[in-house]
Amino acid sequence: MNRTLLIRVLTLSVAYLCSASIAPAQTPSTNYAITHAKLFTLTGPPIDDGILVIRDGKIAAVGTNVDIPSGAQVFDGKGLQVYPGLFDPVTQMGLSEISAVSATVDTSETGAFNPDAVAADAILPSSEHIPVTRAAGITEVLAVPASGGFDSGRSSDILGGQASAIHLTGWTINDMLIKKSVAMVLDWPRIETQSFDFATFSRKSKPFAEAKQEYEKQINELSDWLDNARHYAQAWGHGGPAEYQRDLKLEALVPVVRGELPVLVFAQRARDIRSAVEFCDKQKLKMILAGGAEAYKVKELLRSKSIPVILQPTLTEPLNEDDPYDRSLTQPAELADARVKIAFGSFDNSFARRLGQQAANAVAYGLPYDEALKAVTLYPAQIFGLADQIGTLETGKIANVIVTNGDPLELTTDVRYLFIKGQLTPTDNKHKSLYDKYLNRPAAK
Repeated sequence: MNRTLLIRVLTLSVAYLCSASIAPAQTPSTNYAITHAKLFTLTGPPIDDGILVIRDGKIAAVGTNVDIPSGAQVFDGKGLQVYPGLFDPVTQMGLSEISAVSATVDTSETGAFNPDAVAADAILPSSEHIPVTRAAGITEVLAVPASGGFDSGRSSDILGGQASAIHLTGWTINDMLIKKSVAMVLDWPRIETQSFDFATFSRKSKPFAEAKQEYEKQINELSDWLDNARHYAQAWGHGGPAEYQRDLKLEALVPVVRGELPVLVFAQRARDIRSAVEFCDKQKLKMILAGGAEAYKVKELLRSKSIPVILQPTLTEPLNEDDPYDRSLTQPAELADARVKIAFGSFDNSFARRLGQQAANAVAYGLPYDEALKAVTLYPAQIFGLADQIGTLETGKIANVIVTNGDPLELTTDVRYLFIKGQLTPTDNKHKSLYDKYLNRPAAK
């Protein structure tokens, strides 16, 4: 082949590839209908023999007398139940892969004050935790930086960054995002007289006066950050760049001090919770409590201030050695009786798939079933200002929907169909593939 002919062939090949790349792709059907199923809308009583229609990523119709769009893919839901997808409001999803391998953990930044860090910027969409979690019926989560948990060692961050709400499907973070910033993470400082030294693998003690002095120093630093953010907010937008020096950390705190972005405060003991509530009240911050092992001790305070609580898993050992063994199991009912809004979080990745069962355990210890179901669907959406998009089966909302063969809070229930952003999403995952692999292992000779 001579040079001229070779150039012509290459030119035609490139032109063909370019035209192919811009040609409209064949898109899969975006219209679905689930018929003859029992619909749990969470806005009223269940609908027997109902129909749910999904069109272009949204719930288009819910009811019994519903027209099915022409060309829609129809699923016969006879004997099945339909719910909004479950919502896990505290995870490190996409931020931590293997907790023992530090190169795969990106849950916190260097230093104690990192309000400009945003979880969405570090999320790994191809994390193996994601398909395992969504197979359990969880369709959306909050990725929360510096939140501790089984998959992330306790960090030293005070202001750990901004939590991001994501769908559990998508090739890129832009595909996954529900909202980039939904809360500022604050790990409330504690008076700690003991610490663990990993170098010597032993405990170290310090005098109470010294520990309290360190605590007060941290609180004063936090107050200074917020005061500086208020001053920055006054200067921000007035004059040109020459009028003030831009500070991304203070800029990230502006929505917090203006009351536009809530603060997700991690605190366990009643003393720390009271201090955090008093501080947020004084600073006029919108507070959400996370953890709250002793929230039951301050339930009236939480109710009076309308502070919701994201509870840690119910199958957690008591905080104090002389607490009743079932303290974390009975607390959800106690808070609900006091009219404190609660939601359940896994606080990690490895066991996020058990979110529904954590809520079910609380039902066995007095929490009404409807409250438990809403605590993993509607209530977290309400707490983080996302209830206009997710949390119930209503026309116009994002179609994050699960179709099950039973109660989604029960361990034995299977998710038959899973829809995220209105698309039929596979439930295949690493756990299932390993199960199938070893189930079909040849018998030993």
